[in-house]
Formats: sequence, structure tokens, C-alpha cells
Amino acid sequence: MRAQENAGLQGWTGVAQWGGLEFKKLVELVKPLPEAKKVVFYSFGEGLYGGTYYDTQDLATALYSECLLAYEMNSQSLPQVYEAPLQLRVENQLGYKMVRWIKEISFIASEKRSGQGRRRQE
Repeated sequence: MRAQENAGLQGWTGVAQWGGLEFKKLVELVKPLPEAKKVVFYSFGEGLYGGTYYDTQDLATALYSECLLAYEMNSQSLPQVYEAPLQLRVENQLGYKMVRWIKEISFIASEKRSGQGRRRQE
């Protein structure tokens, strides 16, 4: 468990204890191809303009020691209404970069393959 402060663009902050899998351990297990430079986190949530919500991180950022696939908050399983089953925690990023309700993770060479910020059709 790690105590981490969360800061939003609107000026709010909050502190919670997060538990989960360090993302670098997942990378060690998955062994992405050498050309993978980006990681795409797809959510069960809907994007602003429809389709699946997703966001990307540089693989180097995702390997940061404080990057966590959280499944616990304050020693309890994440509630579905907020983040379950997984929430990305990247403590050197603002809160909006921490994708919630993660359903899929992909390793890609370039964001050009992720939809360039447009909605992904199922």
C-alpha cells in the first residue's frame, strides 16, 4: 500500500492508500515487442463523443516506479462506481491521465494506431 496525494486541475486534492500491481511487473510478464513506445489503457467507460474511452502513456512513464494498476483503495477493493476493476495510478501525472475502469491494455509503437484521440468503435 502506498499513500499518495491526488491533485485535480480544478485545485482539489485528496490522499488515499493505493494497492495493486506495479505496472513494470506487468511489463516484465508480458514482454512487449521492442518497437512498443506507448501504452493504451482502454476503459469500460464511454468517451466524451461516444465509443470507448482510452488514454495513452509513454512506456517510459508507465515504467516509473510509482505507476500502479490499482485494485485497492484504503485497504478495500475498489468500488465499481468509482474505479473497479482497475484504475491506473501515475503519480507524476494529473488525475485526468489516470484511466479508470480499465478493461484492456495494449502496447503500441505510435499513437497513430490508437485512433489519434478519436473514438474507438467496438
